[in-house]
Amino acid sequence: MCLVGVGLDGLDYLFYFYESIQKETAMARKLYPIGIQTFERIREEDKFYIDKTEYVYRMTHTDGTYFFLSRPRRFGKSLLVSTFQSYFEGRKDLFKGLAIERLEVEWKAYPVLHFSLAGGKHMEKEQLERYLLFILNDNEKRFGVECDSPDPNVRLINLIKTVHQKTGRQVVVLVDEYDAPLLDVVHERQRLDSLRNTMRNFYSPLKDCEPMLRFVFLTGITKFSQLSIFSELNNISNVSMDEPYAGICGITENELLGQMSADIEALSYELGFSKEKTIEDLKDNYDGYHFCWPSPDVFNPYSLLNCFAKRKLDSYWFGSGTPTYLIHKMKEFGVKPSQLGKVRAKKATFDVATESMTSLVPLLYQSGYLTIKDYDERLDVYTLDIPNNEIRVGLFDSLLPGYLDSEVDTGRVVIADISACLKDKDADGAMRLLSDFLETVPYCDNTHFEGHYQQMLYIIFALLTDYDIQVEQHTAKGRIDITLETSDTAYVMELKFGGSAEDALNQIEAKRYADAFKMKDKEIVKVGMNFSVKDGVNNLDWKVEKGI
Repeated sequence: MCLVGVGLDGLDYLFYFYESIQKETAMARKLYPIGIQTFERIREEDKFYIDKTEYVYRMTHTDGTYFFLSRPRRFGKSLLVSTFQSYFEGRKDLFKGLAIERLEVEWKAYPVLHFSLAGGKHMEKEQLERYLLFILNDNEKRFGVECDSPDPNVRLINLIKTVHQKTGRQVVVLVDEYDAPLLDVVHERQRLDSLRNTMRNFYSPLKDCEPMLRFVFLTGITKFSQLSIFSELNNISNVSMDEPYAGICGITENELLGQMSADIEALSYELGFSKEKTIEDLKDNYDGYHFCWPSPDVFNPYSLLNCFAKRKLDSYWFGSGTPTYLIHKMKEFGVKPSQLGKVRAKKATFDVATESMTSLVPLLYQSGYLTIKDYDERLDVYTLDIPNNEIRVGLFDSLLPGYLDSEVDTGRVVIADISACLKDKDADGAMRLLSDFLETVPYCDNTHFEGHYQQMLYIIFALLTDYDIQVEQHTAKGRIDITLETSDTAYVMELKFGGSAEDALNQIEAKRYADAFKMKDKEIVKVGMNFSVKDGVNNLDWKVEKGI
């Protein structure tokens, strides 16, 4: 009450009290393990940890010895592998207070061989072989094993047999990011075949050593076929789409709301949002992953923890790596930006080995750019789509250079300005900004057709996350080039090249494209556009008409 006496009224006091609590909460919270993938370190340094040990117990006490899990990069696979290592080494002290403490009664220690294939970029066969020998030597030193063979498979056989003999116990083999060397060259067939043969030779002892193995666990991003990588090892249990392991990596919505409630409150205070608004924004940006159906909602852990640590909604996962292999594959399969969205597919279409894929869908799904959004049990058909806004914006932003050349940085600013115009329902202003900008974009030969501009516009509009965007939407009398929908407005766009904006607008009228939106109770904005190239400069003419 003395605070009131020095000039603070009741409301001021409440604000002061709330602010103090927020500051205390922020100071008292556990530090997030940003960039830390070692379970032992996280526990010893008492950093924040989402308890996944129930999954560890479940997998280690079920049928089978060999297990494989596919998840996108930076989704907690390395931490999971490290957790398995601490568990099999019998480090009971590290699991105090976690789910597995009440589940496990034996805590039997096993010798653990831990191999990470993510230690470098391996573009040549000789480089990969040297790296395999390096990680083998590291494990050999841990167990006092000597072997001078130049062949990685011979070294692995000797290592497993010797460790088994010396300890009198079965061996645990953990392989993290098994496919990392292959992803570097997935777009180069000759190099891919060479590295794949090297990897197959390295993993070949795992089958023959089966009596000496307690548990084998491999993680990766993509699913390469057992034939091409694991040779005759045909008894690997792929748990990537198994419902009991849907939440083994990442942070589920229940884990977020339950274990991170105080973190959400601290973030909402920093952003000036209500807790409900903060949760909604977190879901829009980082949620939306489903690795089977049914599945809990799964958040990207890397993005979520960075967001809490930096108290800012931003693009973290996409900013941590450029999907160069994906862009190469898009060119190989002739995939247009407008095709990087919702798709209905059978499991056999997307859950297949990447080297035998006949479309880009398996790579998009396994890399985390598409995820399961729905499942029709009657037809056994899945619906896949981009998980969230972070992935949508990051993916299409990475494609901008292919359409805007050297003006990509300026283009990003212009896109933001176009977004502001459309939010103000100023379609003329948005077209004017686009026209002025296109005049600065260098002319190239592939701009001489309508489809180029259609895809460029799709990328631009895809970066405006408040819109539902469709290309070539079917109607009774034809297909609309581009449609944009907000909660209260529908933009119907027709594109021409070398024609006229008036002709484009007339086509919208003649084919009654706007009728598709009559029942949605939205304002209709029709936009006719004509692109042309004059004296080496890109030109845009347009006409805008509102109403049915």
